[in-house]
Amino acid sequence: MKPHLDIDLLRTFVAIADLRTLGRAAERIGRTQAAVSMQVKKLEEMLNQPLLHRSGRGVTLTLHGERLLGHARALLQQHDAAVADLSGSGLRGTLRFGCPDDYAAAFLPEILRSFAGQHPQVLVEVHCAPTPRLQAQLQRHRLDLALVSTADADGAAPVLRREALVWVGNRHDPAAAREPLQLALSDPDTLDHRAACAGLDAAGRPYRVAYASGSMSGLLAVVRSGQAIAVLTQSAVPADLQILPAADWQLPALPTVGLQVGFDLPRPPELVSAFAEHLRRVLPGL
Repeated sequence: MKPHLDIDLLRTFVAIADLRTLGRAAERIGRTQAAVSMQVKKLEEMLNQPLLHRSGRGVTLTLHGERLLGHARALLQQHDAAVADLSGSGLRGTLRFGCPDDYAAAFLPEILRSFAGQHPQVLVEVHCAPTPRLQAQLQRHRLDLALVSTADADGAAPVLRREALVWVGNRHDPAAAREPLQLALSDPDTLDHRAACAGLDAAGRPYRVAYASGSMSGLLAVVRSGQAIAVLTQSAVPADLQILPAADWQLPALPTVGLQVGFDLPRPPELVSAFAEHLRRVLPGL
């Protein structure tokens, strides 16, 4: 008898693959960690293959686990799309969503993939820009909602997640040791730019903003060249760059920023509210 790939088991497996711990996966799917562990064991026994490497720091996928992941994502998307279409439970329409570049790289793939599974008839238009530009577009009703950065002291809307700002440099070029310090920063009105300059001013360390732009790819290119260091949210730091410990390089400590959802209307329509609720549910666990 051929193995049967149960949808619930696959959904649990994908959650584990995304979150890299059984505990966080259990929270996402609403089960206990023991139940999640049993589901993984059942899936491994069914396929007669090990799917996870377990360690004290979490889990990673085996070669067989990586192969299963691609199939699992495709099967879940088709399953959820069929249920939404035939039951009439899925929403329809076009959604204009804004997101800063650093959050787009770190979070958007999973956010969009999981929302599309629930509402396959929705087209999400993604607009990437720094937070001040996104807020301006919301005010002009050019976006329906946006994920924006805010200082911790701002309490206008619930904070979905907090992100540490960190100093980032090239692994092979000690740009942080140069005097004056060369910086690659976002636009002057963004939180990371203001935090870097305020911290360095307070510490009395000479610096020069060598590159300022709202383009994340441009900032990363300058840092990779070894000509400057940057300030990024920790989740957005690429694997080929390094976080520079502030104390080791005589750099000022940086604050954290909060992630909030902003709307163009005080009473958003159903589609916008559904996507916002999806952000509130998924983002904290990524």
